[in-house]
Amino acid sequence: MDEQTRQGPAVDAEKVRGILASYGKDPEQLIQVLQDLTASLNYLPHEALEIVSEELGVPIGRIYSIATFYKAFSLKPRGRTIVKVCLGTACHVRGARLVMDEAERLLGIAAGETTADLSHTLEAVNCVGACALAPVVIVNDEYNPGVKQSRVAKILKVKR
Repeated sequence: MDEQTRQGPAVDAEKVRGILASYGKDPEQLIQVLQDLTASLNYLPHEALEIVSEELGVPIGRIYSIATFYKAFSLKPRGRTIVKVCLGTACHVRGARLVMDEAERLLGIAAGETTADLSHTLEAVNCVGACALAPVVIVNDEYNPGVKQSRVAKILKVKR
């Protein structure tokens, strides 16, 4: 993997400043700004956080404190497709580990990793609150209930 892929795409400083401007550069809106940056860039690159720090007058350490506290934020590049496999008790009992193993095999990555081409990020989650539908796989915001190992390739839209 080359250096650019590892770091993610270059940050468009004007896009970051546009997000900041939409909140009137109000430091009280820091979490909202970080949410919008995540939605726009799919992660929080250091360069973007430096711009936020400068423009809002918020110390970079405080920004990192918030960015690392909330699971909704990532400091590493994430895939365009986020795959979450529920490994909670109900899902586990109904075969979620086999589903996760198949997803890892098909994507060539372990849970918590992102493919080199930034197409997929695979995450293990403890519970998605849909126990009656177990095992559940969430692809971006789409819930897939009752997933069997044999359906994983179709759900991920990858070749076996």
